[in-house]
Amino acid sequence: MNILHIIPSLRKGGAERLVLDICIALSRVPGCNVTLVTFSDENEYSHLSRQVYHRVIPSKVIPSISGRPVVQVDALLRFIYEIKPDVIHSHLFEAEMVSRWVTLSGVKYITHCHDNMHQFRKFGWKDLLSKKRLTELYERHLIIRMYKIIDNRFIAISNHTSDYFKKSLPASLAKNITLLPNAINCKKFSHYGRDNDIKLLSLINIGSFVPKKNQKFLLLIAEQLKKRGVDFRVVMLGDGPLRSDIERMVRESGLQSQVSCTGNVDNVEEYLHRYTIYVHTSVSEPFGLVLLEAMASGLPVVTLNGGGNADLIENGKNGFLINKQDAELFADKIMEIWENKNLYSQMSTYAQEFAKQYDIKEYVDKLLELYKN
Repeated sequence: MNILHIIPSLRKGGAERLVLDICIALSRVPGCNVTLVTFSDENEYSHLSRQVYHRVIPSKVIPSISGRPVVQVDALLRFIYEIKPDVIHSHLFEAEMVSRWVTLSGVKYITHCHDNMHQFRKFGWKDLLSKKRLTELYERHLIIRMYKIIDNRFIAISNHTSDYFKKSLPASLAKNITLLPNAINCKKFSHYGRDNDIKLLSLINIGSFVPKKNQKFLLLIAEQLKKRGVDFRVVMLGDGPLRSDIERMVRESGLQSQVSCTGNVDNVEEYLHRYTIYVHTSVSEPFGLVLLEAMASGLPVVTLNGGGNADLIENGKNGFLINKQDAELFADKIMEIWENKNLYSQMSTYAQEFAKQYDIKEYVDKLLELYKN
């Protein structure tokens, strides 16, 4: 089976990380020939991408309501004709527009719904006042027309995302949605074992420094812990446009000795092994791959309800799901886990067991069934 995965770039992100894990796992299956295409050479996962056959083919499609669209797909089409894929599996909206602009008969097309793509929102009268929304509605019209022609299939990563697309797509396409939650290489994160006799409360957060990841709220939680006289540390892994603002706020809050921003790292699993609780503050979370990575490492999770991550939390068993941005309540739950060593040990063990059901090996088996059927 020839399988082509398409994603705009390999910048740091959950979708990009999952695509690489899928391609690596699929390439180890006898009879699977896997190719990964990106439109940009931006690659923050070079340590992973070298394990797959990866081609950079600059491509773009920018539709225009009133003028001539920008279309750059010829090189990609030549490559597709060359490798003759049985499946084209696309990720993120930019890849949708490019890969569906010209379609081939006899190919199964699969859209991976990594989030609630706003371009698919249905029309509202207020949209008439927004040029951006009118453009998105036009893109929606074009892509749905192509989806119908090829009987496009969809993978939703959570119940939250599945519900969104069932409401957003025509009934003839909504029936083609398969719920397939994301997966990780559990062995990679459980490999280090777990020392639950750690003396210092250490919190870890992983994510791009962008508004929806909401690291500013994590600083409010840190302030609450400091007011209570708790000896703790917080590390934030990731990078992005708001990182300098967060670092400035750390200084202004007098949290320099407790909070650090480390930037992007390749060895996330080693950091997770050294910390005790994972705290997630994202206001919108279609799934929460990093929550699984933390649990596979034995970390209880305290997280804001961002939508899709609600599927991953069993309150009091592998963590706590909190429905509002209440720094005191977050601090309460963190201390409830930390001060009760028996509870911490039970939650750590259960978190690891819970994560095993999302292992990449079983995921790939289900994905291959979807490809074949």
